[in-house]
Amino acid sequence: MINTGAGGVGSFNPMTISDADFTRLVKFMQSNYGIDLSQKKQLITGRLSTAIKQRGYISFSDFVNHVLQTKDNDEVTLLLDKLTTNYTFFMREKEHLDLFCQKIIPDIVQRHQRDKTLAIWSAGCSTGEEPYNITMFLFDYLGAQASQWDCRLLATDISNRAMTAAKKGVYELPDTIPADWKKKYFVPQAGGQYQVAPKVRDNVIFQPFNLMDPIKFRRKFDVIFCRNVMIYFDQPTKDALVRRFYDATVPGGYLLISKSENLSANMPYRRLAPSTFQK
Repeated sequence: MINTGAGGVGSFNPMTISDADFTRLVKFMQSNYGIDLSQKKQLITGRLSTAIKQRGYISFSDFVNHVLQTKDNDEVTLLLDKLTTNYTFFMREKEHLDLFCQKIIPDIVQRHQRDKTLAIWSAGCSTGEEPYNITMFLFDYLGAQASQWDCRLLATDISNRAMTAAKKGVYELPDTIPADWKKKYFVPQAGGQYQVAPKVRDNVIFQPFNLMDPIKFRRKFDVIFCRNVMIYFDQPTKDALVRRFYDATVPGGYLLISKSENLSANMPYRRLAPSTFQK
């Protein structure tokens, strides 16, 4: 990589991106990853300028040309990491989690008394708090029987940076984490941080996955969590993804999205509760 050495932070002037290059980049991100950046020109220049200068590009046009012509994995990773916001936290949207504990877990456990295998997907897992959180609720519910069940979660994201952090599982814990969970499910680290305990980390299978791709996992899912992901998509992209989710859900299975999202009226799931749907 080439570092241009352009002054200190205070003297930095972001590169400008032409309307033509902006349109090309928006179309690339939309068609390949479903991400709608059509109103995000300032975000693109603000988040990418320093990084592409450090990589030796003299203009946005050079960078966009290279990405579109080569699909260079390193540069695509840069785009995904810089232009998506991997913001999440433990116990997010607690009403969802309450419903999950009180209704959904008992339902799916009852259905799987014979095979003792649950299939749950955290789609767009970001830095990992959600799938770890779900695991802790499952372990609490199953109690001493947890060792008899295969309740491993699939957790996917397109951001390599987010996935790396998720696999490490080291966090500053919010006050909303129950005190007994800190003892059961976390290991104290230096600097006041905590690492998710090995038994919880081992219950989550992290895998890179682009939600624009066909969903061809081995099993259909009892529950799909896809919260605060579709906010990046336009309506046709959301609708197409929800149909793929529906096909990947077992009859009677569940889809949970965020409070800031909703499904189109013609979507196949039935609404069970706010932001919660059932096949």
